[in-house]
Amino acid sequence: MTFHNLFTPVKIGTMEVPNRFVVPPMCNNFASTNGSLSDQSLAYYAERAKGGFGLITIEATVVDKKAKGGSNKSCLFDDSTIEGLKAVVDVCHAEGSKVSVQLQHAGPEGNTKVTGFPLRAASAIRAASHRETPIAISRDEIYELVELYGDAALRAKKAGADAVEVHCAHGYLINSFLSPRMNKRVDEFGGSFENRMRIVRLVVENIRQKAGDIAILCRMNSTDDILGGISIQDATVIAAYMESIGVDGLNVSRSVHLRDEYMWGPTALHAGFSADNVRAIKRAVSIPVIAIGRFTEPHLAELMVRDGCCDLVAFGRQSLADPYLPKKAKEGQLDDLLPCIACHQGCVANMYSGAPIACLVNPALGREEEVQKKAETPQNIMVIGGGVGGLYAAWTAAAKGHNVTLYEASDILGGQMRLAAYPPGKGDITNMVRSYISKCEQFGVTIHMETDVTMDLVKTENPDVVIVATGAKPLVLPIPGINDSGVLHAVDVLDGKAECGKKVLVIGGGLVGSETAAFLGELEHDVTVVEMREDVAMDVIGEHRKFLMKDFSEYGIDKVTSAKVSSFVEGGITYTAPEGNNEKRIAGFDSVVLAMGAKNYDPLSEEVSKLVEKTFVIGDAARARKALDATAEALEAVLKI
Repeated sequence: MTFHNLFTPVKIGTMEVPNRFVVPPMCNNFASTNGSLSDQSLAYYAERAKGGFGLITIEATVVDKKAKGGSNKSCLFDDSTIEGLKAVVDVCHAEGSKVSVQLQHAGPEGNTKVTGFPLRAASAIRAASHRETPIAISRDEIYELVELYGDAALRAKKAGADAVEVHCAHGYLINSFLSPRMNKRVDEFGGSFENRMRIVRLVVENIRQKAGDIAILCRMNSTDDILGGISIQDATVIAAYMESIGVDGLNVSRSVHLRDEYMWGPTALHAGFSADNVRAIKRAVSIPVIAIGRFTEPHLAELMVRDGCCDLVAFGRQSLADPYLPKKAKEGQLDDLLPCIACHQGCVANMYSGAPIACLVNPALGREEEVQKKAETPQNIMVIGGGVGGLYAAWTAAAKGHNVTLYEASDILGGQMRLAAYPPGKGDITNMVRSYISKCEQFGVTIHMETDVTMDLVKTENPDVVIVATGAKPLVLPIPGINDSGVLHAVDVLDGKAECGKKVLVIGGGLVGSETAAFLGELEHDVTVVEMREDVAMDVIGEHRKFLMKDFSEYGIDKVTSAKVSSFVEGGITYTAPEGNNEKRIAGFDSVVLAMGAKNYDPLSEEVSKLVEKTFVIGDAARARKALDATAEALEAVLKI
C-alpha cells in the first residue's frame, strides 16, 4: 500500500506542514527542573524530526508558575526558557519539520507539592478522589491568566516556533470551563455556551494580539466520556466556535482522566477508535483537524486523510516506539517498524510518577545519542535465550557493529512475550516480537534454534561477551498435592500445549492468571479464579485492568479472593483466609490451571562468568519481572560492551 495522501503538504494558518504525520504533545519529564528543555529533550525531538514527522508538538508547556504539574515540565512563564526551546526548534527546522508548542495550565490536575500553590479550576470540583479540591479561580485571576497565555505564545514565537496549541482538553483548566459537568459558575464565565467559551476566546485574542500571525491550534475533547460532560454533539459546536474566533487548526483528543482508558488507548483498543468523533468534528469546520486514536501503522491514517475524515494524524506513543515511522512508510520499510503495543509500562506509568518516560519496545527512548554510537572494536557476542530481552540485545549489539550469535532452546522465538499476545485484546504484542526478529535478520544476527547451550558449547565458541537471557519458569510452590493433582500451567494453556475441560479453576489472579481466565472465558469455558489478595488483577496497569474486568463480567468469570491455597485435591483445592485457619474446599472442576507467578531460570551464568569476564544476566533470568525490565537491561548490557 502506498501513502500518497499522508505525504502531501497542508497549511494550518500561516504554517505549511510538509506531510500529515504529527508528533502530538506528550509529557516526557526530560525537561530541566527550571522549566528549560534539556539536552535530552533536544535529542528526543531531533530524532523524531530526523524520522520525518511533519509537525512536532512540544510537550505541555506551563504558562503560569502557579500551575506546574510536575518537577520536570517544560515552562514558558518567563524569558529564561526561550533559549532552550529555540535550540529544539532549530534542530527540528533543520530536518524540515514544523514545530508547535502546547500551552497548558493543569488546573485541577496540577501538583500543589511542586508549585506550593493551591489548585485552580472553573469550580471547586475535584478531578478525582486522589486529587485535592481546587479553588474556583477568581475573575481577576482569569483575566491575568489570559495575559499569561499571550505572553507564553510570544516567547514561543521568539524561539522560532511555527505554532502554538492551547490545551483545552483532558480536564485541565480550560476544559473545566468548557464542560457543563465541571463548570458551575454564575458569572460571565459560566452558564450559557458562549459564557463557558469566553476564556477560550479571550486567550486566542490575546495570543493573536501579542504573537501576530503565528498559527494557533486548540487541543479539544471530542467527548469527556463522563455523564454530563462534553458530548460529541457539544464538541462539534465547540469546534465551530473555535474556528469562528480565529483558531487555525484543531487537535482532537478525548476524555478526562477519570476515563483515561480512552485518553491513552490501551492494547484492547484498535487504531482509530475515535474516528467517528473526529469525522463529526471535521464536518463541522473548514480548518485542518488532527486525529488522535492509538495509530501505530499508517494504513488507516492514509484512508482517513484520503476520505476527508481528518487532515493530519497524530502518532503519539508510536513516535516513542519508532521515531522513523514516516521515513519507513515512505520508503516501503514497514517490516522494519518497531510498533507501539500500548502497554503503558514505561510511558504513562513514568509520566505519572515524575520519572523520565521509557518505552518497553524502544528502550533507547531518551538515550538516542548513546545508542547510535558504533562500537570501536567489534566483539563476538553470544546471546543465550530468544525472548524479547535476548532478541533486543542481539539486534542492538549487531547494529553497533558487533558479531552476534543467538541461541534459543525451543523451536520458536519470543519467549513469554509471545504468549502475552494470546489473551483477548493483546494481539498487537505479536507485532513487537516479529519486529525484533526482523531486526535480527536485518543486522545479520546468526540464530540457532532448538539449541541448549552447555559449557562445552561456550568453550567451543569462545565469545568475548555472553548475555544470559534464559527467562523464567512457572513458580511451583511446595503446597501439598500440587505435583500429584494433574495441574496445568497457564503458559502451556496459552501456548496450546495443554487443553482444559469445560469447568476450569485458575490458581493465581495476577496478570497472567487473570488474562488466562479471560482467554478461557472467551472460549466459553466456565472459569473461576482463586487469588490470595483482596482482588484479582491488582498488578495490572489501570487502563488495561478496566477492559480486563469487562471480560470477567462478560464471560461470567467467578472470583474467590483473600484465599490462601492450603492443598490441591482432585479437581480443586482447599484454602483458608490469609490470616485464618478455617479451611474451605472448592472442587468439581475438570481442569486446574496454575498461574502463581514465575521464578528466574539461570542455569549458566555462574559457570560462564568464570570463563567469560563480560557476562551479563538480563530480564527474567536475573529476576522475574516485566518485559520493560528485560529490554531496558538488554540495552544496558549492550552499552557496557
